[in-house]
Formats: sequence, C-alpha cells, structure tokens
Amino acid sequence: QVRLQESGPGLVKPSQTLSLTCTVSGDSFTTDSYYWTWIRQPPGKGLEWIGAIANSAGTVYSPSLKSRTSISRDTSKNQFTLQLRSVTPEAMAVYYCARDDASESKFDYWGQGTQVTVYS
Repeated sequence: QVRLQESGPGLVKPSQTLSLTCTVSGDSFTTDSYYWTWIRQPPGKGLEWIGAIANSAGTVYSPSLKSRTSISRDTSKNQFTLQLRSVTPEAMAVYYCARDDASESKFDYWGQGTQVTVYS
C-alpha cells in the first residue's frame, strides 16, 4: 500500500519561504512513469497543480509559480520537498502531495493534505 504524508509548518509570513515535505511509504523513486507532485487548493477554489519531480529527478513547474518554486527529493529518506519562496496571501491553501502515474494519466495516491495559513 502506497502512502503519502505531508508535513511542515502550518503558518508562514508574507515574503517568507514555505517548505513542505512529503514522506512516501510503500514505494520508492524507481518507476519511470511516476511523477511526485505538489497540488494545492485555496479556500473556495479548485485544485492548482504546482509542480512535480520525476524519478529521474527532473522537475516541471507551473509557469505561474516556476520562478518561486523548487521541488527536490531525498531518496535515502523517501521524501520529496516543496519550497515556495516569497509567499503572498494567495499561497494560503491546503497543500497535497500526490503520485502521478503518467502511464495511466491519473493521480493514483494522495496525501491527506496540510493547511498552510499566511499571516502578517
């Protein structure tokens, strides 16, 4: 059974860097068709894809967030991490990590999500 679990501070101030970690169990970064993904949902809005890291360690990002986003991984800990720099109030959302099975064109496993609040 594959499980993903987000962790990180739930509060961040404007202009700071948001850092979240997703810990993966039941899988390791060895299947080429999987993309380890970050997605967020602001209050009252739909899901927004942020970016992903492939098993090759290549990354892809949303064009609107690319300049402020980094996704990396630590294979020894089976974790991948999101960093969003210079956050604004618009970053307030529930953040999810998920596994994107590109061969099936679906997000087949999700974390439970973690709330991030931006406060002054």
